Amino acid sequence: MRPLLIALLLIAPLTAIAAGGGSVPYSHDTNLGNQASLQRGAKLFMNYCSGCHSLQYMRYQRIGEDLGIPEEVMENNLMMTGGKIHDTIQGTMPKEKAAGWFGTEPPDLSLIARERGADWLYSFLLTFYLDDSRPSGVNNLVMSNTAMPAVLAPLQGFQARKHASSEEGGEHAEGEHAEAQLELVQEGRLSPGEYRAAMGDLVNFMVYVGEPAKMVRYSLGFKVIVFLLLFTGLAYLLKREFWRDVH
Repeated sequence: MRPLLIALLLIAPLTAIAAGGGSVPYSHDTNLGNQASLQRGAKLFMNYCSGCHSLQYMRYQRIGEDLGIPEEVMENNLMMTGGKIHDTIQGTMPKEKAAGWFGTEPPDLSLIARERGADWLYSFLLTFYLDDSRPSGVNNLVMSNTAMPAVLAPLQGFQARKHASSEEGGEHAEGEHAEAQLELVQEGRLSPGEYRAAMGDLVNFMVYVGEPAKMVRYSLGFKVIVFLLLFTGLAYLLKREFWRDVH
């Protein structure tokens, strides 16, 4: 028992580092039953993310079938990187050039939601802020010194990080909520509420991509519940038929 406890205590800090190292100020309630949200999330990913990031374990056709997107709409509006409907989703940016531009290759995002978690993704997307010391001009509260530029700034706008006065104890505490650390200094096309809703759609889509079989389980679960309800009704009627002459 004691060795197991020690192992758990050693693993906990490593888990925190793997999850991004910083605090996760926001939580996200994933809703894979909201097809419209998943469709909007797919649109956001294809428009803003697929140029750099791939989804090497996901095919355009599978997304269309699972999310109720007609093949023609998929081909004409969501296949930004070319290819065919049966292809996996590949980013168009050459890896060698990306490594030179950003210092690292943009990672494949097929399993990012399973690796980091929905709360981490949602917080990451909400907490970019201006930082002149970074090559891209921005930084992130959740992943400090991230190589990713603020590609969603046209929607969100730009945030600046507040610095507490010396009377307040200098820099903000690690666990302080992001809203107290960041302020919007340049508006984007969306209001803060609209941007949060959009990022919720994007995170829903990324959670779906990480485990598309969930959609099958959800569909099967609904059918099983309907079957059980019908079976219960039939069993009750059968019980009444067997027992009606007993009294």
